Amino acid sequence: MKKIVFTLAAVFMGATALTSCRDSEKETETIVKEVEVTAPATTPAATNESEGILERAGQKVDSKVNDEIDNQIDQIGDDN
Repeated sequence: MKKIVFTLAAVFMGATALTSCRDSEKETETIVKEVEVTAPATTPAATNESEGILERAGQKVDSKVNDEIDNQIDQIGDDN
């Protein structure tokens, strides 16, 4: 009698452990809408597509650095 009770308890615990750990699969539907937005190019840099964004950013940085260098040269003056 004890063997039957222990066997049934072991089977019940095993079945409970296996069913409680399962992931329930739910079907979900994902809706993706693609929207194309076009904006008119208003700046001259935006209309020039031959230059990349890195080249344009580099030119802006170069001009700012050149201005700062010119200001420092003017502050130092001529040593001759």
